[in-house]
Amino acid sequence: MSQENVEIVRCGFMATMEADWPTALATLHPEAEIHDFDIPDAGTYLGHDGWFAWLENWSESWDEWRVEDVEFRKAGADGVVALFQMIATGGGSGVEITRSDAILYRMESGLIVRMDYFNDQAKALEAAGLSE
Repeated sequence: MSQENVEIVRCGFMATMEADWPTALATLHPEAEIHDFDIPDAGTYLGHDGWFAWLENWSESWDEWRVEDVEFRKAGADGVVALFQMIATGGGSGVEITRSDAILYRMESGLIVRMDYFNDQAKALEAAGLSE
């Protein structure tokens, strides 16, 4: 099941990058929790509407952004970690940054039930029990 979870996460992640909202939402539980450790005091986003609100809030800081070098790893029986390079241009400042970000996913019955966003891959790997 864990390899299947990797494929579900890969599908949802790539659909999100391509703005294929129906495909992305098909991988996300209607009551999923999203926690963002990149946005100070972000709180918890809930469900499909919360996921869209999280994407919008996260994107507000950047004039543009993209991800590269995406890698997906199993994390126990119900987890998947997506590791990637985030390249973004700051809103207003125009400064381009590159950093190593990650999302830890928790799965249940073939759907993503929780996402934890980190702007530090080591913290994400630690949270997943995969410390290097």
